[in-house]
Amino acid sequence: MPMTIELGVSELAATRFAISPLSETVACLQQLAGIDRNTVNLSWLRWAREELGREPLDLSRTWPLVVTGRLGWPEFLVPAPRNSGDSLENDLDALQRTPEDRVRASLDRIFGEKRPPAIAAFADDPVSGLRDVAEELRVAHARLVAPHWPRIRAVLDADVGYHARALTAGGAERLFADLHPDLRWHDDRVILAGERWRDQHRVVTRGLGGLVLIPVVLGSPYVLVKENSSTQTTIRYPARGTGTLWAAGTRSARSSSVRLLGRTRATLLTALSSPATTTDLARALGVTPSAVSQHLKVLRDSGLVTRERSGRGVLYLTTPLGERLL
Repeated sequence: MPMTIELGVSELAATRFAISPLSETVACLQQLAGIDRNTVNLSWLRWAREELGREPLDLSRTWPLVVTGRLGWPEFLVPAPRNSGDSLENDLDALQRTPEDRVRASLDRIFGEKRPPAIAAFADDPVSGLRDVAEELRVAHARLVAPHWPRIRAVLDADVGYHARALTAGGAERLFADLHPDLRWHDDRVILAGERWRDQHRVVTRGLGGLVLIPVVLGSPYVLVKENSSTQTTIRYPARGTGTLWAAGTRSARSSSVRLLGRTRATLLTALSSPATTTDLARALGVTPSAVSQHLKVLRDSGLVTRERSGRGVLYLTTPLGERLL
């Protein structure tokens, strides 16, 4: 039997989506370390290396936890968000509230009895260790994630909206099949059955309640399941649309679409292969927000672009008709 998560009716009913800025931060550090590198983020990786070349980060407490040299890393680094769109500060607060016994148990599972000195010091004083890690991750987020967060958040919101519609249209079976090729739901179980899970024949020790499904942009191309958690069990999966995230302002519109639409509208249509707000587009393309709004109205009236509300903002995205035109 492949890796499975028992998920009865009540747990399925309590399963929810969430967005985690902390998850993105931990994931991007693992990308920098070469762990499960996702090639769709190479543009971000080049930018991050240049940024850190100018001013390195102090990750003396965090790096030994993120880059373990072993199969896995401590699950307390990414606690399940308490609501659907948690803030970084809420994520870091949950991290620091991890019970000391859970911290030590997590370190034992990853490192065993032969703990490196940095890990042994962490286990001796989890409270100060968690406090230091939270501060390092706060700075890492500000440097590496926050400059791109509006567009990353737009992709994450669009992913959640897409999968919520999949759940409505086809139920749990459709939902999990759409999340990732390695996932499926059958007979009150979530099953991870891809090549990566071939030799992992076990039932996951699930946390209380339903699952928390977290899309990730700056992370692994694989599904990651958090086990033995003091919070809800999470499934982190690569977000839809990540492959086109870094294209705004960098991909040239094809000459045929330029002749048909005009250069600005063709460029907007190309950029909206990943969702964005008018402010994002104006910044990326070097035009005013009002000009972007006028062009977007024409594209919407023509059926080439659609929009949907995300919190207090509005995201725009190329429609299937617009993609065919491109």
